[in-house]
Order: sequence, then structure tokens, then C-alpha cells
Amino acid sequence: MDRTRVIIVFALAWVSAAALSWFLYKKTSEPAGEKTAAVLALNRNLAAGTLIKDSDLTKVSVRVKEAPRGSLARKEDAVNRALLVDVTANEPLLDQKLARRSGVEGIAATIEEGKRAVAVKIDAASGVGELLDPGARVDVLYTKPGRAFEAIATTLLQNVQVLSVGRRTRPGERPDPKTKLTPLPVATLLVTPEEAQKLELAKNQGKISLVLRNPTDPKRLANTDPVTTQVLDPLAMERSQPRPPAKAARKRGPASAENGVEIEESPDLKKKKAEPPPPKAVVDVFRGAKHTQEVFR
Repeated sequence: MDRTRVIIVFALAWVSAAALSWFLYKKTSEPAGEKTAAVLALNRNLAAGTLIKDSDLTKVSVRVKEAPRGSLARKEDAVNRALLVDVTANEPLLDQKLARRSGVEGIAATIEEGKRAVAVKIDAASGVGELLDPGARVDVLYTKPGRAFEAIATTLLQNVQVLSVGRRTRPGERPDPKTKLTPLPVATLLVTPEEAQKLELAKNQGKISLVLRNPTDPKRLANTDPVTTQVLDPLAMERSQPRPPAKAARKRGPASAENGVEIEESPDLKKKKAEPPPPKAVVDVFRGAKHTQEVFR
């Protein structure tokens, strides 16, 4: 009986020692086996205002418990967004450090160096209906109203990129119905400073329309001369010109007047009138103190 008790006590001690050893092992080895997560980071130092590209991103592993709040894991959540602050390499990229795509600071950062963003007012017709999307390529037409041939239309700019349409900055994006915001009838175009001046002048002098073009077609029109309403009605110019006066009737013979219309003299009569008269023979006759002249034809 005493031997049985000794065996039971020995077994309990062995189990207790094994449990204690396992517990101590788990406590010491747990940090090395803790779960980690892959988050986005930059592969180089970037300054505030820089637009993030796919080539700027990499992934780093961090402990799940130590992952900063707002960490990004998908590249599509960071690409084409601007940095609001300076970020160093391998630092976890946080959503709050990036500009919103639809925010003012985000749009400004997407403008290429040497370009300007100019807004033009559009409607269903001038904005190519519902086909206009951010990123599209368009030609800008300028129409100046006026009477008859004063009205002109010309291609002002070619192959211009659309930066945004209303509040939409990404292709296929549509306004959120929960916001109850009506889309603004404005398209923002990416142009050079010189083109921006021409565009602003055209906006104040006439009407601006956008013509959608294939983004893979970079060809530019060689002839951008203005056209008038004559292209719509080629005979309109002829009708608008004053008619020349009616020519007088021609009739050979001496000039006369019939029914109030002057009849033009014949060429023979004109030639005859233009010829000088034949010379006359003049003879001086003296009879004493009296002097006379005799004319012979």
C-alpha cells in the first residue's frame, strides 16, 4: 500500500514537472513564433507632396500586435496618392499620411511638372454626354457666334488629358448616392500655361466644346484654320453678295434712248468719232487795206 502511494506521488510529480517545463518553454519561445502581417512601406525616402508610384512600394513584416493603426496592405490603396508628410524607407505606410484621391491636395499633386489644371464648364452636349471620364483624351473646339459669316469654329487644342469630371477623379467612378451631391458640370483639363491662356480667352469670347478621341491616337490635325457657316451652305456667300447693275442693251448704230435705256454706240461709230477731222485749207486774201481769209474744205 505504501509502495502504491509512492508510485502515485512520483507520477504526480513527474506530470507537474512536465507541465511546468512546457509552460516555461511556451513563454520563452512565443515571441519568436508570434503572428506577423505584411504591410506596405516605401523602398526609398520620399518628401511630402510626392505622388506614389507602384515602383516606390515594397512590403515589410511587422507583428500583428505592433502594426500601426491605418497600415495599408494593398498597393491599389496607395498608388497615385500623394504624401502629406515626409516618409522614410521601410516605414509602414499609413492611410492618414496620404492625400485623398478626390481631395484638393491629392489632385494638385497629380499635376505634371510644367502643366496647369484649368476647369471648363460643360453640359450634356459639350461634354460628350456620359462618355467623358477622368483620364480621357479630348480635343477642344472653340465656337464664336455672330451673324452670317462672322460666326466661326476652330480646333483650339488637341489631345488634351481630362484630369477630373466634376468630383470624379478616377475612370468609372460615380457619385455616392449617400452624399446627395449633384455632379458639377465642370471638366478639369491638363494643359500648358500657354494653352491655359488661350483656353481662358476662348471661354470669355465664345463657347467651348470637348470632342472625345481615342487615347491611342496621338495624331494632330495639320489644318486648324477656322471655318464659317459657308461650309454648311456653300451658296450662302453668293446670295449674300450685292448683285451688279444690269448691263445696257447693245445696238449698233447711233446713240439713242429707247424706253429710258441708253443704247451703247457701235464700235465703228466710236472709232469714227475718235478720228480727228481732215485738215482745212486757209487762204489769206488782201484787198487794199482789207484782209480776209477763205477756207477750202
